Amino acid sequence: MTTTLKNTLLFAGIAVLIIIVGIQQSWNSALLIISMGLISSIMALGVNLQWGFAGLFNVGIMGFVALGGLAAVLIGMPPTEGAFSAGGLGVVGALLLGAGTIIAAIQVMRRMQAGWLRSLVVILVLVAGFFLFRALLDPSVERIEEINPAQTGYLGGLGLPVLIAWPVGGLFAAAAAWLIGKTALGLRSDYLAIATLGIAEIIIAVLKNEDWLTRGVKNVIGVPRPVPFEIDLQNDPGFVERAAAFGMDPVEGSTLYVKILYILLFAAVLLILMWMAQRALHSPWGRMLRAIRDNEVAAEAMGKDVTARHLQVFILGSAICGIAGAMMTTMDGQLTPGTYQPLRFTFLIWVMVIVGGSGNNLGAVLGGFLIWFLWVQVEPMGLWLMNVITSGMAEGSALKEHLIESAAHMRLLTMGMVLLLVLRFSPRGLIPEK
Repeated sequence: MTTTLKNTLLFAGIAVLIIIVGIQQSWNSALLIISMGLISSIMALGVNLQWGFAGLFNVGIMGFVALGGLAAVLIGMPPTEGAFSAGGLGVVGALLLGAGTIIAAIQVMRRMQAGWLRSLVVILVLVAGFFLFRALLDPSVERIEEINPAQTGYLGGLGLPVLIAWPVGGLFAAAAAWLIGKTALGLRSDYLAIATLGIAEIIIAVLKNEDWLTRGVKNVIGVPRPVPFEIDLQNDPGFVERAAAFGMDPVEGSTLYVKILYILLFAAVLLILMWMAQRALHSPWGRMLRAIRDNEVAAEAMGKDVTARHLQVFILGSAICGIAGAMMTTMDGQLTPGTYQPLRFTFLIWVMVIVGGSGNNLGAVLGGFLIWFLWVQVEPMGLWLMNVITSGMAEGSALKEHLIESAAHMRLLTMGMVLLLVLRFSPRGLIPEK
């Protein structure tokens, strides 16, 4: 079987599974699987750039995705009336003061000779800068959060078209990746993983606790969308008439129409990123990265700047994850910091990359669709299976109740089984690197 035929059959198999979901459950569920599969594939593509191209073990994907979601809020949401005048300038000034304090400490380290005097001056600069930062920030934050806290209580956004937030989400993630990379890319792979995981948790903690920025755990709802709202379509006589022509009521028709528009947008982004990733893979830059991945010592001996190349690909992969995060928040219509969990936004993406095929962009896309399909569908399939198994048991049986309740755990069990089977029979993934 040729490689092209095998890959075609794999994608065709996933398409058949999604069609079965549409027929057996609902086309709304099938389209939701496709749209989230596209977003998951974009995240997997970003991780594949880092791991498959350069061997960077990034376990902080969740943080970059969350920064993309923050971009959707800061760009798309309207500004809170009176918030900036109440404390916006103070917040901006405090942030600039904090950055200035760090820069001043760095300059002291560079200009003074090593010794106890330099250490003392650095400590004094940092301590004085911290107290000035808090003295300026805290009153400003309190004034912002006092403005209609039940509905706003934060600065709000710029009120720009939300599509602009997608590339901005990539820029936010890229900026964070640059800071992290300059600090942590000199670490060995296991220490790099620990550092990125910790930094991702710090990002989520900031989103949960800084109400002036994201409303914290009160969440931001009503994020603008690049497609029409379902209720607007349902009140449009022209759309109602077109939906009736297809034999659908306005509610069903509007739901499917909106999801199709999202799928078209997400597919366009994925195709653009896929084309760019393929060009990068087959370019001299991509071949150099793989040479560094396979043998850093030999590449460095040939005059390659290993750290600089690692930083480049780390920034690019994180930016792609940030774009996907902004896309997801746009589709959800809300930013909920509490939902960002490592299991969903880090380790599940890693399973997609490993199962699909590390180092192969097409494999990352396949893994994104396959693993997301299983993540969504295994639980209802497990419940059905348990009902079949226990159909002959007496009602009220403790064993029957236990088995039916255990169906909720089928999701994690299946992910583990799929990962083990792929590692056993196709250790390089379903579509391995060429």
